[in-house]
Amino acid sequence: MAEIYAFRGIRYNERLINDLGAVICPPYDVISPEEQKAYYEKDEYNVIRLEYGMASPKDTSKNNKHTRAAATFAQWLDQGILRRDNAPALYIHEQHFTYKGTRKKRLGFTCCVKLEPWENKIIYPHENTVAGIKSDRLELMQACQANISPILALYDDPGQKVAQLLSGQMRRKLVLDLASGGEHHKVWIVTDWEFIQRVSHFIASKPLYIADGHHRYEIALAYQKEKQEQVLAGTGDEAFNFVMMTLVSLSTPGLFVLPVHRLVRGLSPSTLADFKNRLEEFFTLESTSQDSLDSSLTEGKIGVLGLKPEKAMVLRLHPEVDVKEIMPKDHPEAYRRLDVSFFQHLIVEKLLKTHDRVEIGYTHSAEIAKSQIENGEYQLAFLLSSISVERIKAIADSNDRMPGKSTYFYPKLPTGLVINSLSGEL
Repeated sequence: MAEIYAFRGIRYNERLINDLGAVICPPYDVISPEEQKAYYEKDEYNVIRLEYGMASPKDTSKNNKHTRAAATFAQWLDQGILRRDNAPALYIHEQHFTYKGTRKKRLGFTCCVKLEPWENKIIYPHENTVAGIKSDRLELMQACQANISPILALYDDPGQKVAQLLSGQMRRKLVLDLASGGEHHKVWIVTDWEFIQRVSHFIASKPLYIADGHHRYEIALAYQKEKQEQVLAGTGDEAFNFVMMTLVSLSTPGLFVLPVHRLVRGLSPSTLADFKNRLEEFFTLESTSQDSLDSSLTEGKIGVLGLKPEKAMVLRLHPEVDVKEIMPKDHPEAYRRLDVSFFQHLIVEKLLKTHDRVEIGYTHSAEIAKSQIENGEYQLAFLLSSISVERIKAIADSNDRMPGKSTYFYPKLPTGLVINSLSGEL
């Protein structure tokens, strides 16, 4: 099914970059304006300048954050700051991190994957995307002609066959060993053709599930279509027919999915005052302390901050409420029972469907959600429970999608370990 390939990655030149931990950053979608500035200041060669360049009020169509990223990319290649590996390789990546006070690790490998339209049912999405984000990222891809950051995708590995192959190669000498932001990254670069063929053979019989990077995948498809129209007699081996992914087994111990909480503002005083009564039409409301809210949340329960000063509420759907009547008819049962589905279709589309200019914000941190309510940045916060990998796979297998920003796979893959050029052939 899925076709994976080794590729000649572009990496930082360790002879010129003393601290590789200072030049990587997270992907664009989790970087705040303050963090963006901090990464700029951290090192003059930090990959933030490619991944998420700063905009300026004086930007034009010919001089903007994307054109500057492309110029910087070309300059770093010309100066040898970045250089392309000599031989096609798979890049084994072991990411060490802390989760709930315990050190964990997640194993994956970075490769190029042949692009497939969603309808071919070879690569599966699990949540919807936002048009504005895709437009911005497509402009960056057009300017740089590269995948700056990898997509995170999942595959099934019964019998741990791929895991055993990866472990065998990890006995070789490390190529990259660096620390950044409390995480530790180890990378092995494998050019052995027999190994690459065996991994490719095992993956070929499996579908891939996009975990993080839906927008990046869809803009890769858009970029491919654009380039194919320009190259009428293509061979199929052009680099734009592929996209860089880091593949992780569905059963790996270091795979964690965090919920993405919802923040609401823009409600008029009258709407906010009446909102609690409207909630009670569908939910039972239990009062609890903010400190104990996190431990109260399991699937089917939604936490709310902002209804009562310095108090938290827990929502639970009334047993007599017919979920099938609330949810759109074209979604399966697995979708209808998600907290994020209740929020989207019941709370937003039914209870908050007012003339107010409602704005929705997102955060994976319950602490940030609490502080946003306390400082008045938002009026309400809805804290959701996490969605299991099994549920995500079930929804993807049913050709359905969750609302956008339903999952936060933790930790994010770093940007800057390896870059994939979309020029020429793979």
